[in-house]
Amino acid sequence: MRRFWLVFLLTLGLLILAGLGAAWWLLQRPNVRESAFGPAYLYIGTGTGYGAVLDSLRKYELLRDESTFDRVARWQNYPQQVRPGRYQLRPGMGNRALVEMLARGEQDTVAFTLNAFKYKPQLARQLARAFEADSVSLRRLLNDNAYLQRRYQLDTTTILTLFLPGPYRLLWNSSAPQLLDSAAATHARFWTPERRRRADSLGLSPTQVHVLASIVQRETAKPTDKPIIAGAYLNRLRTNMRLQADPTLLWAIGNFGVKRVLNKDKLVDSPYNTYRHKGLPPGPITSANRQSLDAVLRPTRHKFVFFVARPDGSGFSDFAVTYAEHLQNARRYQRRLDSLGVKR
Repeated sequence: MRRFWLVFLLTLGLLILAGLGAAWWLLQRPNVRESAFGPAYLYIGTGTGYGAVLDSLRKYELLRDESTFDRVARWQNYPQQVRPGRYQLRPGMGNRALVEMLARGEQDTVAFTLNAFKYKPQLARQLARAFEADSVSLRRLLNDNAYLQRRYQLDTTTILTLFLPGPYRLLWNSSAPQLLDSAAATHARFWTPERRRRADSLGLSPTQVHVLASIVQRETAKPTDKPIIAGAYLNRLRTNMRLQADPTLLWAIGNFGVKRVLNKDKLVDSPYNTYRHKGLPPGPITSANRQSLDAVLRPTRHKFVFFVARPDGSGFSDFAVTYAEHLQNARRYQRRLDSLGVKR
């Protein structure tokens, strides 16, 4: 009898160990494959069901064994808890850890760099390439004047001033409104009380600073010239002189590739034609970066009102106080263009 119980207990112990081993194998055994191309991501779209999750795991061969994942997922009721997002699958994750991460919605954020853009469709395409929101819904929202005015106190023209080029970290499944809200939060952080005081001292609103900075940015890529050019434009505004900014004219004629501006271009009927209309144009002509914005907020104090690109091709500008001086500088630059065969 004693021997029977000894065999029974030994067998029971072996069965328990086998059960524990099977449970560990099912729940904890590493099941996420290693990738030779860096971190592996699982994208779950908004409104996507459990079947689509399994299809993605299978299609991109993210797991060693989809069947064991499916068993654990169903035990933990994950099919009724699917949450959208971009999830980073760490090599060696077991089924239990993976299911719990997905069920809790512990998704990874997207490190996104917004590049400079000139038009709303360019902005929408950039965002749509990085996030779930499609370009159609983004463009629709960017053109919803009532929504933009109510939410951001901006219109369909000035909304582009909300977006600062640079790095962002956002959830992949951010909706179009959420993407705009994130841009607004970054915009608000940029506009510190000190920057607002500087804008006030210039007699400009933050939106007007963005518009002027967009012109400065199109005029030069040279950091040392930006505050000088900003100062020249501010001098024109203070004396009620037309800006006569070639970049705004190129916006008006719809061709930023033009190297020479002709007199006929200055006749174009557009509110962006600053040769005809005084003051700032109604909106930005490109997305101004932080350097250009700070150049406007910290302009060089001088008496220059004219400038033109130097004929040496360096990218710097020659500045002048009088129109006579400016004509001399302009002629040198035009002769340079002639020598290079730059025509219209």
